Amino acid sequence: MEEIIVAPVIIFMIIVAPIWLVLHYRSKKQVSQGLSQEEYIQLSELSEVADTMADRIQTLEAILDVETPNWRTKL
Repeated sequence: MEEIIVAPVIIFMIIVAPIWLVLHYRSKKQVSQGLSQEEYIQLSELSEVADTMADRIQTLEAILDVETPNWRTKL
């Protein structure tokens, strides 16, 4: 019975565990380095798009408030 458990544990320790550790610490290193210049630029662009969308939504809601005052209660 012990032999059935020992074989998978040995395979795990020899093959899976080292790969798992390397990938884990590589991802930790990338996270600790922060954003790259390209990622920062992309984040800034996305933030600008989100701000523009928020402004558009406010404008559309203002138009709906004027044209259909009770539109919010219909949802």
